[in-house]
Amino acid sequence: MRKVEVYRNGQLAGTLIQYNPKSYEFRYDDKWFANDKLPAISLTLPKTQQTYKAGHLFPFFFNMLSEGVNRKLQCRQLKIDESDYFGLLAATATNDTIGAVTVKPVKSESK
Repeated sequence: MRKVEVYRNGQLAGTLIQYNPKSYEFRYDDKWFANDKLPAISLTLPKTQQTYKAGHLFPFFFNMLSEGVNRKLQCRQLKIDESDYFGLLAATATNDTIGAVTVKPVKSESK
């Protein structure tokens, strides 16, 4: 399992989790979800429900990734498999993204 916190303009909006390559979950933070003045992260993840599940990385997050030669270069430099979209998102969308949304990797808790 891998997890990133999702921020909008520096404010925690939710959590994105990859349980395995075919199981993803996005969950709005309780405070973000309860505040009607705060917008949805994307049109495809409206605040009509707090948790979303998918068998692939949500398109909104996938579209935050670079494409083509830039993606290949990032993967080579960061030593990330080109098909590891979640890993690439966690490594490259931590700051300086095109939009207001950034992500921050969450270290897994060992028991």
